[in-house]
Amino acid sequence: MAACNGLFVYHILGLASLLAVFYFSLLGEVDLRFPGLLPSPGASRSHDASLPFVERRGAQLFLEGRPFYINGWNSYWLMDQAVEPASRHRVSDMFRAATGMGLTVCRTWAFNDGAYNALQLSPGHFDERVFKALDMVVVEARRHGVRLILSLANNLEAYGGKTQYVRWAWDEGVGLTASNDSFFFDPAIRDYFKVYLKALLTRTNHLTGVQYKDDPTILAWELMNEPRCITDPSGNTLQRWIDEMAGYVKSIDRRHLLTVGTEGFYGPTSPPEKLSVNPGHWFNNYGLDFIRNSKISDIDFASVHLYPDTWLLDANLEEKLKFVTKWVSSHFEDGDTELGGKPVVLTEFGLSHLVKGFEQSQRDAFYKSVYDIVHESAKRGGAGAGAIVWQLAAEDMEEYHDGFAIVPSETPSMQKLLTEQSCRLAALRHGEQEAKRILKAVCG
Repeated sequence: MAACNGLFVYHILGLASLLAVFYFSLLGEVDLRFPGLLPSPGASRSHDASLPFVERRGAQLFLEGRPFYINGWNSYWLMDQAVEPASRHRVSDMFRAATGMGLTVCRTWAFNDGAYNALQLSPGHFDERVFKALDMVVVEARRHGVRLILSLANNLEAYGGKTQYVRWAWDEGVGLTASNDSFFFDPAIRDYFKVYLKALLTRTNHLTGVQYKDDPTILAWELMNEPRCITDPSGNTLQRWIDEMAGYVKSIDRRHLLTVGTEGFYGPTSPPEKLSVNPGHWFNNYGLDFIRNSKISDIDFASVHLYPDTWLLDANLEEKLKFVTKWVSSHFEDGDTELGGKPVVLTEFGLSHLVKGFEQSQRDAFYKSVYDIVHESAKRGGAGAGAIVWQLAAEDMEEYHDGFAIVPSETPSMQKLLTEQSCRLAALRHGEQEAKRILKAVCG
């Protein structure tokens, strides 16, 4: 009798297990290696296909037939923090804090080349554990109603960057030179990068079964964070690289938007009056050429950065604010005129608290100035498509603070500014009453 009872219990447990599997299959795949992540129905295979893509129509971004304005944030560390179980909660914490302020777009790294917790261990060889962490970031973004701008490489050495690609080629005996700028012209290195691009764009998310190139959670790809090619100040080398890589991305994925990732410095082919907008004559010689770079047909929107405290070292707050207006307005105007109608997004801007004499009121004034210019452009249907603050961090992330990091819960004035901008842009998109209904918890 005891044996029969045991067999009966065994069958009951088996049936329960099958029912549980069926139930969770309706919600989407569950990966027990990512505790705390239970995909909502929005993460299911079938539902992913129904989410609309953000599109470009002339000088504006559109979503579901209405202009889409970006009020977003940078958290470059999401994939990195999603790898380890002890830090994984920071991903959800950050999305929760951001959406609590109405933010809808996050820019983050989809690269880590040869560094700690590297995604790409060596050319064409990837750590599946880290790829699964990126899968999780995409699912968590979707779960919180956030779109992602995924950056594909780094000009700087952090997380490997172009330095790591050059080192790989040099170590394998195929590199033309040890110069970091050979990233842009060495055929072997360009091939390395294309292998990475194809692997990423055609990656099948293990939690959803959806390839990245088909996932509308991703708003856009960014070719490189702050590309510079100082060994060719004419800009020709970088221009050829942008043209080639943009074409390659579009040959695989024509559904997502694409941007370059430049800081926005004007270069040799820019009109003389534009060169005077640069924060100093030395910025003319970084191999960048904002208008020329952004005009490439496969580039959907232009990217600009803004750091007046590091670009204008001796300027006071009033001078910095004047520069902010001049810099942002000039680039937004370019979208309407010089670029023939392309959106322009301020994909990074910040003011460091490490600057001598820093006061929070200075940062508040700087951010408000940026947000006002974005709002004014949006009101008139201009090319200014939005701004993405550098950077937001979750609580207890001091090791990632760089002078610019803002923990919203610890900075009430910034939390208020970010929320107000979300509500202003939502009112332009939906109408004031509808925006309050949609974002009741934020703008009500």
